[in-house]
Amino acid sequence: MPTLDWLNRDAAFRLAHQVPYRLLEPVSAHGDGDARNLLVQGDNLEALKALLPLYRAQVKCIFIDPPYNTKSAFEHYDDNLEHSQWLTMMLPRLQLLREFLREDGSIWVTIDDNEGHYLKVLMDEVFGRLCFVDTVIWQKADSPRNSARQFSSDHDYVFVYSLQPGWVPTRLERTEEANSIYSNPDDDDRGPWLPGDPYANKPYSRGQYSIAGPTGRTFAPPPGRFWRVSEEKLRELDADGRVWWGPTGDARPSIKRYLSEVGNLVPRTFWSKDEVGSNRTSKNEMRALFPDAASFTTPKPERLVRRALEIATDLDDLVLDSFLGSGTTAAVAHKMGRRWIGIEAGDHAVTHCLPRLEKVLAGEPGGISAAVNWQGGGGFRFLRLGAPVFDAAGRIDPQVRFASLAAHVWQQETRSAYVSPLPGAVAGTPLVGTHDGRAIYLLYNGILGDRRPEGGNVLTLAVLQALKAVVPHDGPKVVYAEACRLGEARLAAEGIVFRQIPYELAGR
Repeated sequence: MPTLDWLNRDAAFRLAHQVPYRLLEPVSAHGDGDARNLLVQGDNLEALKALLPLYRAQVKCIFIDPPYNTKSAFEHYDDNLEHSQWLTMMLPRLQLLREFLREDGSIWVTIDDNEGHYLKVLMDEVFGRLCFVDTVIWQKADSPRNSARQFSSDHDYVFVYSLQPGWVPTRLERTEEANSIYSNPDDDDRGPWLPGDPYANKPYSRGQYSIAGPTGRTFAPPPGRFWRVSEEKLRELDADGRVWWGPTGDARPSIKRYLSEVGNLVPRTFWSKDEVGSNRTSKNEMRALFPDAASFTTPKPERLVRRALEIATDLDDLVLDSFLGSGTTAAVAHKMGRRWIGIEAGDHAVTHCLPRLEKVLAGEPGGISAAVNWQGGGGFRFLRLGAPVFDAAGRIDPQVRFASLAAHVWQQETRSAYVSPLPGAVAGTPLVGTHDGRAIYLLYNGILGDRRPEGGNVLTLAVLQALKAVVPHDGPKVVYAEACRLGEARLAAEGIVFRQIPYELAGR
């Protein structure tokens, strides 16, 4: 597969692995403090790495609106990165984001022509070309910009990729406009219908015949075309009143498609401003929320994000936005009954995202609120990035507590998220959980009750006996500890794989 090359490409591919794990420090709880919804302030690459042990393969939909690299001045973003720097910025973030997706998950990325085609090639490499779903064209402009030197740009793109090939989107509810093309000129008891084309372009062995209509006029398919169904099937449909021969009975036959029998709408790739809003819509939404504050110049309208979440998620699914900006994705997800995680680096995590989401909890009436009957409620937690799990020398930072390190151990050992309670876990003991028949233990912070230096954190014969007494397991075991005093023969006899912390944890 063709790949994209740029300055520092090789370093960019290694960057995600090199980012240190950091702690997440709670700052405040809002509303009912629902721990399932998180607003995180901090660099999104480091924040994603910090969240990965807890949310690997848990996210149904990622919706991000990264900086477009438009070489323009933005108040809240440096959106004037040199091309290679922009690619180096995006690549490790896409690599980490992929790790968050569920098997039935998808990622939606908004972009324009400045980097859009390069981003497409980059995402092909990260997600695989077979996982490219489609490109949505969003009509962002309400009117032409006559000051443009060449073309007035009316649209942005939304690239849609899935984690697995063959992803199937949720169909959209039918609209009055979509239903208005159906009629019932013959008062059919089955209700409104639409005449369907009886012909097919592909050869069909039983699709070449002539048939007489009610007035005796004979019909045959045009040259190079074929009847869509066999003669027997067409006569059967006609007997059932499902064929329309025109108001006088001498028109070519059309097979009726009844409104009552059609399903919801397949998503289309052109999203007009009338359907999902424009840049002007989103700016008005921001002015209504923050009339006295400097607002974002390029927010996305709530209806745009709603359309994506309607297609990609169901109630209670988890949505992630690592370029949260003004908070639109989190606000829309909350109003739609989805769980959410929003990451934002700048001060506007506090000046914009936090107050906006508090307004959502209070039932603010803007955006999609009326359309989804949003009345307020729920909650979220506000977190900031804290200290690295490991210091510069590779030692575990003393601020790290057992539960935080256990989350990293579980994720490293099982490649799955740490979701409490874990299978087999016993609170207050070294048993983190069981996975595929293995028991995973962590000896750290004197979890067995011995608070002396190294006490209980070293796998000795006495500690092994304590493990057997407190949390026995007959199958294979993995033990993470600072050191081991047991020989290889004893470890093998006990079915133990020993992993030394911090070294094997930091480097795995």
